Amino acid sequence: MLVSSSTFDDAGVYRLDSRRALVQTVDFFTPIVDDPFAYGQIAAANALSDVFAMGGRPITALNLMGFPQKLVSPKTIARVLQGGLEKTAEVGCAIIGGHSIRNPEPIYGLAVTGIVDLRHILSNANARAGDLLVLTKPLGTGIATTAIKRRMATRKLEKKVIGLMSEINSVGAELAEKHLVRAATDITGFGLLGHLANVCRASKLSAEIFPERVPAINDEIFELIDRDCIPGGTRDNLKAAARIADLKSASSIQRALLSDAQTSGGLLLCVPERSFRKVSVILKKHRVPCAAVIGRMARRKAELICTTK
Repeated sequence: MLVSSSTFDDAGVYRLDSRRALVQTVDFFTPIVDDPFAYGQIAAANALSDVFAMGGRPITALNLMGFPQKLVSPKTIARVLQGGLEKTAEVGCAIIGGHSIRNPEPIYGLAVTGIVDLRHILSNANARAGDLLVLTKPLGTGIATTAIKRRMATRKLEKKVIGLMSEINSVGAELAEKHLVRAATDITGFGLLGHLANVCRASKLSAEIFPERVPAINDEIFELIDRDCIPGGTRDNLKAAARIADLKSASSIQRALLSDAQTSGGLLLCVPERSFRKVSVILKKHRVPCAAVIGRMARRKAELICTTK
């Protein structure tokens, strides 16, 4: 076992031979949008991205499903599965089976197996002081999906957030294979601050974040935060961050954004400054939603993370 849960990485890595390793992960959740096809796409993209965040490429996946049989029709279940199948096919990953149960609430996701060259593994423990922190998707999916559930979101925001969550972070594999990135993590339930803290702990470093450079999906996210449309997971993340981060330079709205519990968020890349230009070219080629330099890794300080102007 080369990467275990001890570093809070996105997936486990198990050596196969002198050259290759398996990358394994599992992820599922309850519906966060009304459209079953979009739900399937988002859940699949979310699970697949864990493998790419480790520098690997997914090769097979198993469906994981639970549905209340009397409330959800076979047609709806089929649409969820079709959404997941479309996303796995997009990256050449074969769905080879799965398992379903009766469940009071719908759940769907994937158990994914990938492959990675031992030289290309991206682990939380590999960051170095001075690495630039580059974010590939804007933040705010937790706030946006909460607004959708509360019928507070505009149709424009709903369409935008579904599109973002359906995008797979496949760029991670190419960056790893070209040795341009030292470490990476995808931003999901623990928010930007939570996942960055895991990188800091594993790499025995701290990080500096520039809150004004951290992109949100659009200005509507800030308006929703101001209206207290903040999910419980985001509030929990902010409480946890207060114990390990100095957030004095961030406004209350910025703090909520930095802590927002993402679904199928972007990659946070630790990029050596000398490699940034080449990384930018590859990110542009993959048409990632953004390529924002939001901070840098630093030598270990009292706080794991600090915000700065």
